[in-house]
Amino acid sequence: MQYKRIVVTGMGAVSPIGNSVEETWENAKAGKSGIDYLKNVDVSKINARIGGEVKDFDAVGIFGARDARRMDRLQQLALYAARQAWEDSGLVLTPDNQYDIGCLVGSGIGGISTLTEMIRAFMERGQKGVSPLAIPEILSDGVGARISIDLGLRGPSYNIASACATGNHAIGDAADMIRLGRAEAMLVGGGEAALIDVVLAGFQNMKALTQWDGEPSKASRPFDAKRSGFVAAEGSAVLVIESLEHAQARGAHIYAEIKGYGHTSDAYHVTAPLEDGAGAVKAMTLALKDANMEAESIQYFNAHGTSTTFNDRSETRAIKTIFGERAYDLPISSTKSMTGHLLGAAGAIEAMFSILAIRDNFAPPTINLEFPDPECDLDYIPNCGREVPIDHVMSYSAGFGGHNAVLVFSRFVA
Repeated sequence: MQYKRIVVTGMGAVSPIGNSVEETWENAKAGKSGIDYLKNVDVSKINARIGGEVKDFDAVGIFGARDARRMDRLQQLALYAARQAWEDSGLVLTPDNQYDIGCLVGSGIGGISTLTEMIRAFMERGQKGVSPLAIPEILSDGVGARISIDLGLRGPSYNIASACATGNHAIGDAADMIRLGRAEAMLVGGGEAALIDVVLAGFQNMKALTQWDGEPSKASRPFDAKRSGFVAAEGSAVLVIESLEHAQARGAHIYAEIKGYGHTSDAYHVTAPLEDGAGAVKAMTLALKDANMEAESIQYFNAHGTSTTFNDRSETRAIKTIFGERAYDLPISSTKSMTGHLLGAAGAIEAMFSILAIRDNFAPPTINLEFPDPECDLDYIPNCGREVPIDHVMSYSAGFGGHNAVLVFSRFVA
């Protein structure tokens, strides 16, 4: 079967290092950390003190007081990123195409801040304490619903939740949808806003969250021997993807092409990856097969790189298996070293970084890589980004539950 080619024509982002695509990218290129002491979280009952918060985000100024009040922070962040992506794409909705454009923007956790707030209000005041808008704010599909309603999209719209692989799954599954002719264009990606005490306590008690007690900007340390866990963060990234024919017919600017997608399950453990990275290896193999590409073609690898002991070693082993001896010469970086871990939005913002790496022929750094782990001995672009010819990028995401999702992006050639 001859599948449609899928291209990226718009992008939007809000993250700990910027409230737009270009601001986020420029800070990533410069190796700027968005990790700091938490300012919007009640930490009185937990040990966590640092995280990757979105800064200077004025929801009331953006949406108005009434609409801002009716959205969980997750929905606010994702809708803001989606509006950016829509405007960037130049798409215009008409009665003729409104059913051809859909939305697949996922979240790993959903409207957790509203959920916990409503539970606390119920315990204090009973039924009267619960907002009549609570359920739409809590539901994970509220993200896609908000975006679809706001933009008037009547094509396929639903939520994907696969923990920290959510963003990659959303992009890949939506690309498949377009390939099969079920839509012509889709808004895709992920969002997360789970920086609350209960979530942070859960991550800490499973010993996944960093134990770092020094300068906050140094806390996220992927592949470093002194790493002690990931730094939780919030944000959203949304892409507009469409069939090549659709994009060319309207004269759209094309950022890159989505060439390959592969996904697997470890079927091993609810939080830990397979030590040998076998599930990741298979997902990477499937993505390369889908792209009709050999591993030698990949010129930059955007790593999941969470800064946990198990993930970073398992991912390194998977990369060595796929790329062989060339793994030692392949530029690899974890942008989580700067953004922190955006959970369900991680794959989406890292897809954006991958696309911009192609555009600018620039591989962003892994900051805070000061004490190399002997078991993580590849070229992780330590501390300073690098100009390098990049036509093809692989981006890998993994999620609790054993999810592996891999995307391959390429420079667009007509």
